Amino acid sequence: MNRTVLLAAPRSFCAGVERAIETVERLLDAPDREGPIYVRKQIVHNSHVVTGLAARGAIFVDELDEVPTDSTVVLAAHGVSPAVREQARARRLTVIDATCPLVTKVHTEARRFADRGDTVVLIGHAEHEEVEGTYGEAPEATVIIDTPAEAAALRVPDESRVSYLTQTTLSIEEAEATITALRQRFPQLREPPSADICYASTNRQHAVETVAARSDVFLVIGSENSSNSKRMVEVARRQGIPAYLIDDAARIRTEWIESAQVIGLSAGASAPSVLVDAVIEELRRRGPITVEEIVTATENISFAAPSALRRRS
Repeated sequence: MNRTVLLAAPRSFCAGVERAIETVERLLDAPDREGPIYVRKQIVHNSHVVTGLAARGAIFVDELDEVPTDSTVVLAAHGVSPAVREQARARRLTVIDATCPLVTKVHTEARRFADRGDTVVLIGHAEHEEVEGTYGEAPEATVIIDTPAEAAALRVPDESRVSYLTQTTLSIEEAEATITALRQRFPQLREPPSADICYASTNRQHAVETVAARSDVFLVIGSENSSNSKRMVEVARRQGIPAYLIDDAARIRTEWIESAQVIGLSAGASAPSVLVDAVIEELRRRGPITVEEIVTATENISFAAPSALRRRS
């Protein structure tokens, strides 16, 4: 059987992920580097990226107390709370901040909303690093919710002073349902000046939705802790087909694809494009395939390197 592989585009790395990875690579390759380069948490949520950078010498730690005083540490793309930055100053660490600029935008909004006396409703997954960092900007004024039911049941000190923010990697459809419930609960709800869900999450979800409508099964390449990749799987499943998150080609199970004539394929914003190539080769090894790319948007966004890195250069 000759199968068709529909390759969704955009896919794979976004500008924020590219910026974060390049930050670590430039520090590792710097000819005047003194001492090791530490990275707090995973620089992006992809096991292959982290393994590759570790093989080149990056040292990944969970918390800053694992980093020797006076060392260089990179903050991951998902952002951190002010408390983490204060800890870095106390330990005399040289900080290179690789936080995605779109996450930094949400942090700025959190401070601004809290400073004007609002209760800040942060829509997102409480255990995610990005949400932890945003919450840390104004913990006394912020509440985290994840569902329309939580929005409807929310109680705040002043119902006329409520604003909302969202995690940048949420499902568009599910976030809108929660925002709608918030508006019904708080008619004077204030919103951010522009959407917090990032362009890359939006574009990849739209591409998956389009391709999944023509597919029998969908594969999303991404690690289990990648929020945007998991949301892409959910989008595909809402089209009524089975969809699976795979870390790489080795995770494909025969029973998922053996009866599929059309296989949809994409990769989360933190998954390298080389993994997409490897999955296509694995599918080709299992039988003849025709690959067709479906482009729903074109991305030409790039971000400047962190200011501390530019100063070093």
